[in-house]
Amino acid sequence: MIDSIHGILVKKQPTFAILDVHGVRFRTHISLPTYEYLPASETPVTILTYLHVREDILDLYGFHSENQRDLFIMLIGISGIGPRLAMTILAGTSPTDFKTRIIAGDVKSLTVIPGIGPKTAKRMILELKDKFVKLDDDESLSALFGDHTESDTIGDAINAMVSLGYSRSQAHQALKKMEKSGGVPDSIEDILKKALSIIL
Repeated sequence: MIDSIHGILVKKQPTFAILDVHGVRFRTHISLPTYEYLPASETPVTILTYLHVREDILDLYGFHSENQRDLFIMLIGISGIGPRLAMTILAGTSPTDFKTRIIAGDVKSLTVIPGIGPKTAKRMILELKDKFVKLDDDESLSALFGDHTESDTIGDAINAMVSLGYSRSQAHQALKKMEKSGGVPDSIEDILKKALSIIL
């Protein structure tokens, strides 16, 4: 995969950009937010990319941020959503706003985005809601416990709670409450006892 391109911006339009990289010109499909981010022509720029491979075509898609590209990749992983519709979605909403609508299960607000009907909106909610909820939980835990949230004792405790039938979201919420009310115990057994008392 071509992760990014750094070169001179030769031309930009709301739907595509052309970059010159040492004499080789790359044409990338872009969304309106990326178009608005790009500098004036003849200026050096770096664009994050995703190479979409089909039977007889290689299409390069460009993004100005990791959030934009991550959402694009998640969208094209959903049955019935191709790269063009994914780019239309990126043009119609920000990744943060889109995630909020998905977590809320708000079909009506999703159908306001061009190209999305009720069936597609429901499919996206079904496919993405749990993923977005988990991302929110992991980000919140990372802020509390640092970069090693899912490792060692805490990660083992979360897995133990999941094996007992609780959701990762419930486990995360219990851990956050522990941290805010005096701290998380050192042993898995003590974490489980405290977590179960919080959940129950």
